[in-house]
Amino acid sequence: MRDIRVVGDPVLRTPAEPITEFDRDLRRMIDEMFDVMYAAQGVGLAGPQIGVSKRIFVYDCSNRKGHVINPELTVDDDSEVLDEEGCLSVPSRETGTPLYARTPRAAGVTVSGLDRLGRPIRLKARGLLARCFQHETDHLDGMLYVDRLAKDAARKVLLQAP
Repeated sequence: MRDIRVVGDPVLRTPAEPITEFDRDLRRMIDEMFDVMYAAQGVGLAGPQIGVSKRIFVYDCSNRKGHVINPELTVDDDSEVLDEEGCLSVPSRETGTPLYARTPRAAGVTVSGLDRLGRPIRLKARGLLARCFQHETDHLDGMLYVDRLAKDAARKVLLQAP
C-alpha cells in the first residue's frame, strides 16, 4: 500500500497531469486509492497524495462514494461556508492525525469529469460533499487547504505539521 505524502513533498505543490489512458492500471490505482483512504480514515484522496501526479480523486463522503477523473469544478453557490477542514497530507507531527482549521469554501459546486471507463459524469454537491470536492480538486491544482487560510491561521497549522 502506498504512503500518503505529507506537506513539504513537492508532488503536493505540482499541478497534476490529465489522465489519458483508461486501462486496467487506472482501475487498479482507483481501488488502491480507496484502500489507502479507508486505512487512513479519510473521506477523500487525490492522486498527488499518494505520489501520483494525475488528475484523479476518490471520495466516500455524505453517503456518496465514487471517483472523478480529470475533474472540472464549477461553483453553483458562492456563499462562503466556514467550517472545520483537515487533510491527510497535513498531519500533526505528534499524533499523525490530520490538523483541522476553519476553512472557507463555496456552499455549492458541480464537478464534471470522467469515470474509470472514460464516460462523462457530473455531480452536484452541497455541504460536506461540496467541501470534499473542492478540497480534492485543490490537490490536483497543487494547493492545500492551508492556502485558503489567513496567514496567521495557516502558520499555526503548519507549525504543528512535520
